[in-house]
Amino acid sequence: MSFAASVLTLYPEMFPGALGLSLAGRALETGTWSLEAIQIRDFATDRHRTVDDTPAGGGAGMVMRADVLAKAIDHASPPGDPRPRLLMSPRGRPLTQSRVRELAAGPGAVILCGRFEGVDQRLIEARNLEEVSIGDFILSGGEPAALVLLDAVVRLLPGVMGNAVSGEEESFENGLLEHPHYTRPQEFEGRPIPDVLISGNHKKIAKWRRAEAEKLTRERRPDLLAPGQLLVK
Repeated sequence: MSFAASVLTLYPEMFPGALGLSLAGRALETGTWSLEAIQIRDFATDRHRTVDDTPAGGGAGMVMRADVLAKAIDHASPPGDPRPRLLMSPRGRPLTQSRVRELAAGPGAVILCGRFEGVDQRLIEARNLEEVSIGDFILSGGEPAALVLLDAVVRLLPGVMGNAVSGEEESFENGLLEHPHYTRPQEFEGRPIPDVLISGNHKKIAKWRRAEAEKLTRERRPDLLAPGQLLVK
C-alpha cells in the first residue's frame, strides 16, 4: 500500500511544488506515494466561499471557521480512515526525525494548512488534530510547512532513496548531528582531506566520524545530548 497524503489548503496550486521533482517526484510518478490537494473553499456554503471570520473576544486578524473545515476534513478523511490528521501550526509539537519515521511507516496523513490568525479550537478538538511545528518561527501559512513535512517523510519510503543506509546515517538519527563529509580533490585551497579518511582503516574512520559528530552536537545542539551520554574518547 502506498503512502497517501491529503492536503487541505486555500492554495492547492502550491502542490506538489518541489515534491514533484527529484526523488519525491519520481516516487510520485511511480505510485510509491500519492498526493491530493483539496481546496478548502469548496466546502464553504455562501456565494463568496467564506472560510474565516472575526475572532471571538475581539482582536486583529481572522480565524478559520470550524464548520467549513469540518466538512473539508470529513470529505478527505471519512470514518475508518486510519491516517493521522495533522495541523501545521507554530504552537504544535516540534517535528522530529522519530515522528517522521513513524509517519513514513504508516498509511499516509491528512494535513490541514492553517492561514490567518489560526484555526477555531473547537475544530482541533472535534476532529482530533495533531498540531505539528517545523520550527520556532512564523510562516504566512501552513503550506510550506506541509511541503517540508512531506519531503522528510517521502524520502524514507521504501525504494525512494537508492541506498537505504543513506537514511540511517544522518543528523538526528542517532541523537547527534551528522559528521563532516569530504570528497575529491584531495586538497582544496590548502585544506586537505583528514588523513584518517584516506587511511583505509574503517575502525578508525568510524571512531573519527563518531567523535566529530559528538563535537558538532556539543557545539551547535547540546540539547540533543542526553544527560550522562557517553562520548568517544
